[in-house]
Amino acid sequence: MNVFGVDIGGSGIKGAPVDLERGDLAAERHKVLTPHPATPDAVADGVAEVVAHFGWDGPVGITFPGVVTGGVTRTAANVDKGWVDKDAARLLGDRLGGLPVTVLNDADAAGVAEMTFGAGRGRKGAVILLTFGTGIGSALFVDGRLVPNTELGHLELDGHDAEKRASTKVKEDEALSWAHWARRVQKYLAHVEMLFSPELFVIGGGVSRKAEKFLPLIEGVRAEIVPAELQNNAGIVGAAMAAAGR
Repeated sequence: MNVFGVDIGGSGIKGAPVDLERGDLAAERHKVLTPHPATPDAVADGVAEVVAHFGWDGPVGITFPGVVTGGVTRTAANVDKGWVDKDAARLLGDRLGGLPVTVLNDADAAGVAEMTFGAGRGRKGAVILLTFGTGIGSALFVDGRLVPNTELGHLELDGHDAEKRASTKVKEDEALSWAHWARRVQKYLAHVEMLFSPELFVIGGGVSRKAEKFLPLIEGVRAEIVPAELQNNAGIVGAAMAAAGR
């Protein structure tokens, strides 16, 4: 069974049909740049372009980089503030010509995919997936059950939102070495571990493809730390899973 998933990020909007039996993309994903400013209408146009690329006519799951409750986006840290309290499910459904749309937090989607098909499969206790990109997304699971919309990237670290110190964007913007950035990530992980005592951290986002460059440099964290197996496709897969379960 194939269902379409779209992952809205701070830098790109990407999507593809997903084979839900395999937990993998059924076709090569299509990506467009996230518009700036990332207003609701402009982003909706980008989502429509991605979906139209495949001629898709069926349910669509869509992730959003912020808190989502009942299809309404409640926060907007790395996109236009016009998303705050926006009925995103209605906006995106209308833009897609009335297709059934499910909207959920981007890291929650990635986490559900990793817990079902990837690095968290079969793991009990507390598991935290963290996606490093434009910001830092988080998904917390307790015995396999999601605690939605945790947004742990906004925990305070060195007097700032953690994602303003340790996201992949910050690494690029400040031209940090892998070693320097790993120290920041280590400090962040230690803080999250102090609060939640997870048994496992799953590190996702595009940087998961380069896990060997920084994970071995992280020390002093008791929890096991592994890269996401679905890497940067996890959000697309989780979005499709959410649409299938609506």
